Formats: sequence, C-alpha cells, structure tokens
Amino acid sequence: MAWSMAGISVGVVFTILLLLVAVLYVFSYIAAGKAAKSEEAAKPKVITGAEYIKSKQADIASASDIDQIAIATAIYLYTANQHDEESGILTIHHTDHTAWHAELNEHL
Repeated sequence: MAWSMAGISVGVVFTILLLLVAVLYVFSYIAAGKAAKSEEAAKPKVITGAEYIKSKQADIASASDIDQIAIATAIYLYTANQHDEESGILTIHHTDHTAWHAELNEHL
C-alpha cells in the first residue's frame, strides 16, 4: 500500500512538471511568433544625412520658445565651457552621538 501511494505521488509530480514544461514551450512559441512579426514592422527606414538634418531642423523649428531658450542656453554653456568648479575636498565631521541611538542612550 505504501509503495503504491509513493508511486502515485511521484507520478503526479512528474506529470505536473511535464505539463508545466509543455505550457512554457507553447508560450515561448507564441512569443517568438509575435517577436518575428514586430521585427518585420520595426525595420528601420534608411534615410540620408540631408533628410535627417531637415527632420531635426523641422523639430527645432516647431519647438516652443522655452524649448528653444533651453537649447540655446545649453549650447552656449557647452561652447563657453562654463560649469561648476568642485574643490575636490571631502569633509566629514565625526560626532560621538548620533541621532539613531539618542533614545537608547538618554543618559549620555
């Protein structure tokens, strides 16, 4: 009786594992089919350099005033090489008591 119960339980476990593997294969097959269709639709359009520049000029021309100001400021700061100067000095102040243990050590 015990051996038959052990055999049935092992059989059930392996059957469930085989079903899980089959389901995963079916899902991967479906996903691969959808990926192939999306790759065909996502093929890049080859454009020349002049077409690219014209499209970017049209994007800039259609930008709002604030966007154009931001672009002009960024270009100016980049060409003028203006940026924050960092000192390179790291200052750490050590204290004997930190806030996280202040409640535990109120007598200090």
